Amino acid sequence: MTTPLLFDGRSLAITDVVAVARDRRPVALAANAASLLMARRRIVDDIVARNAVVYGVTTGFGKLSDIAIAPDELAALQVNLVRSHAAGVGPHLAEAEVRAMMLLRANVIAKGYSGARAALPELLAAMLNAGLWPDVPEQGSVGASGDLAPLAHLALALIGEGELNTPTGRMPAAAALAAHGLVPVTLGPKEGITLINGTQAHTAIASLAVSDARTLWETAHVAGAMTLEALLGTPVAFDARIQEARGQIGQATSAARLRALLADSPIRESHREGDPRVQDAYALRCMPQVHGPVLDAIEFAEGLIGRELNAATDNPLVFEDGTMLSGGNFHGQAVAMALDVLAIAMTNLATIAERRIDRLVHPDLNEGLPAFLSPKAGVNSGFMMAQVTAASLASECKVLSHPASVDTIPTDGSKEDVVPMAMGAAWKLRRIVGNVQHILGIELMCAAQGLDYRRPLRSSAPIERAHAAVRSRVAPLGTDRVLSPDIQALGRAVGEGVFVP
Repeated sequence: MTTPLLFDGRSLAITDVVAVARDRRPVALAANAASLLMARRRIVDDIVARNAVVYGVTTGFGKLSDIAIAPDELAALQVNLVRSHAAGVGPHLAEAEVRAMMLLRANVIAKGYSGARAALPELLAAMLNAGLWPDVPEQGSVGASGDLAPLAHLALALIGEGELNTPTGRMPAAAALAAHGLVPVTLGPKEGITLINGTQAHTAIASLAVSDARTLWETAHVAGAMTLEALLGTPVAFDARIQEARGQIGQATSAARLRALLADSPIRESHREGDPRVQDAYALRCMPQVHGPVLDAIEFAEGLIGRELNAATDNPLVFEDGTMLSGGNFHGQAVAMALDVLAIAMTNLATIAERRIDRLVHPDLNEGLPAFLSPKAGVNSGFMMAQVTAASLASECKVLSHPASVDTIPTDGSKEDVVPMAMGAAWKLRRIVGNVQHILGIELMCAAQGLDYRRPLRSSAPIERAHAAVRSRVAPLGTDRVLSPDIQALGRAVGEGVFVP
């Protein structure tokens, strides 16, 4: 049985998020976090008992923060907040994204600064373990005061309203909870705002996307190396001395990956002597110079997103000395900018891969391979349209890589006058990641066909393993057939990390 992940608000990692969101690792609130929550909750209860004026506890929210709330209306205040903020529209987030969001919200509450009871993160953990999750529309958040609308749709389920997806189908939330022995929470003072105030929706998507970006970066080297071999290219440009002369870390790492993938290749030895070409086109020769900065961007995003997983993003925050301070940690600018950087980086991975695909199929550029890699071009179109699909996806990535985080629009009566549009950055990046998966799938499919034409020569051991992985899913192309299923099968395999060495 899998050991539960103990979350405490301080030690969650991106790999943990992926394990819970996609692999369904069970979770539990750490004992030390439960004790901390109890102590911090007493501070909130004391504020209520003294009828002190504290934002979000005994006042309205946002532009209505100057309205004091009577003690007998505090419970209604929190429930009304959740209901009124569940105003999202558009497509629903994927199950894995919602599960990631649930984990992140439970983790930030466990940190203690929210002043909430342990019952909230414990219910979120129990829902994750039971496979219960609500539909969460992806549109409606501007990323400040955090992802209010998406998190409100999650909070509805915790109070027994709305519907939940279960392992056996959709049910009313209260009934779904009861069927698994769970009880909806009755929100106490501040607990409504605790559930909806923070960056956990866009950070959930970011966590999964940056993990996928790592997989794509590794796969792009395999696909690029296979293409180089099929086109009888030279790995001279990947020499370590060239990379050292520039001093860029990502570039040097990328070149080392390519050297390892291409080592001891009989195809390379077949044209080492007497090759009239001095150098290859940029799409082949400059892979380290393009793939390298992508790695630098991924590592930047991993660091920033990794810190956000354990960040206190509620408002106001409850401190150990009994102080409650109102600030702006819910503002999503940090992750929004990281998402935009990743979108640009992934788009560059897409565009160079598409150019390699074009060289594989273009009869004027593909070093003697058949036109469009078809054994009987003319009556057959071969991979002509596969390259068109890759071009379409790459160009869509260019449009989507326009940064969202530079946009802003006033909301909440201009109380929230500078917002980061972090959710827009998140779902744009998710779309780009899916496009790159399919582009690399197309490159692997075309490169494998190119290698088939170089037989009986074989490539290096890593490239031959990748070729075999392609062939176990997609047959060589003889006469024309429908390519969409092949592209989608390889796109899925890329996303699953099948081609990561």
